[in-house]
Amino acid sequence: MPELPEVTALAAFLDERLAGATIDRVQIGAVHALKTADPPYTSLVGRRVESVGRRGKFIVVITVPDSGRAGSASEGEADDGGPVAVVVHLALGGWIRVLDRLPEPTPPRGKGYVAARFGFVRDDGDEAGIELTEAGTWKRLSLHIVRRLQDVPAVAELGPEPLDDSFTLEAFRKVLNRKKQVKGLLRDQKLIAGIGNAYSDEILHAAKVSPFAIASTLGDETTARLYDAMRTVLGDAVAEDMGHPPEELKDEKRRIMRVHRRAGEACPVCGDTILEVSFADSALQYCPTCQTGGRPLADRRTSKFLK
Repeated sequence: MPELPEVTALAAFLDERLAGATIDRVQIGAVHALKTADPPYTSLVGRRVESVGRRGKFIVVITVPDSGRAGSASEGEADDGGPVAVVVHLALGGWIRVLDRLPEPTPPRGKGYVAARFGFVRDDGDEAGIELTEAGTWKRLSLHIVRRLQDVPAVAELGPEPLDDSFTLEAFRKVLNRKKQVKGLLRDQKLIAGIGNAYSDEILHAAKVSPFAIASTLGDETTARLYDAMRTVLGDAVAEDMGHPPEELKDEKRRIMRVHRRAGEACPVCGDTILEVSFADSALQYCPTCQTGGRPLADRRTSKFLK
């Protein structure tokens, strides 16, 4: 799943390409992906893209009426003159494909799954398009079209952004004051926005903290080390990802990972073998020497061998 660094870079790439362009075409390929009905998706046609940004793991496209085009709303649909946001969550298997032209009026048939397609035209006549695609069996990509970001429940519930200046060490200490495993806490979007399975592994490894440690029991020194690791890992990943086109970002994420999805490889810090704990629908990776005092964590698949 794309996390804060990839979504930040993806939003920046789209903003550079689409800001100022007018939406010329909207096609919904999967009705279940569209989670809202008011305003209707057809009302986006004729609106201008003001900006593309990010909140948590969500891509946020802000559109405004195009003052240069009379009657920018579609026929029979009122435009109150305010902004309308297109909010996309790519979920586990979603991604964005960028096109150099308007998408065809009819989505092509084939094996590719396209949840939605948007076409854009700039003032100079240049065209562009994007497709929201999703791989895998579970279709969880979501698309909201709303007048306020707070109208998307998952966005309204998001916690603070971990790289914001306002998210200080003291604010982080308050978040950690919970009897919850620190791995799960870092991934809880209601507590901290934008961190998922991959970067929580990387942060905990950099901070030398066990993923099973209880957050409220961490001492002041460990808390400060974890806070610094969070800011450094995410900040470095954002810097590494910026400027890459969407098709390269997934590979870039894999390349910079030190422990996540590297079970069986040598830890780049101490040389010990990176281990894995599997769950029903995910897995975590860690270094025993760096994070757990050399002791393997219990894994339901292998615990019987560790007694």
